[in-house]
Amino acid sequence: MDAQRSGAEEAAAHGRSEALSERELGAGLGERATLVQFSTAFCQPCRATRRILADVSAMVDGVAHVEIDAESHLDLVRRLDVLRTPTVLVLDSTGRITRRAAGQPRKADVIAALGAAVA
Repeated sequence: MDAQRSGAEEAAAHGRSEALSERELGAGLGERATLVQFSTAFCQPCRATRRILADVSAMVDGVAHVEIDAESHLDLVRRLDVLRTPTVLVLDSTGRITRRAAGQPRKADVIAALGAAVA
């Protein structure tokens, strides 16, 4: 994924990894990985991103896709330094953020980022 480094990724690069719980996500974690998408109601790229992430999660066993309305979860948005929508986080099976990207990702980039999360 073409990643914009900030917040959680910077922390991960310095050995401090951020993790999200099922409670924070409002949904269960995937058995192998979770694709978390922060969206807003009128965001056109968010719709395309939703389709891409749903396709990938359907293709790869054990991967869940969770979409979070950024406007309804401002505390989480601030904590994770989400600056624009869509922002996509790739979580490993424990909920630890392994990758993040802002903007609409390419399907191939999402699949590659998942490879790193499940390795």
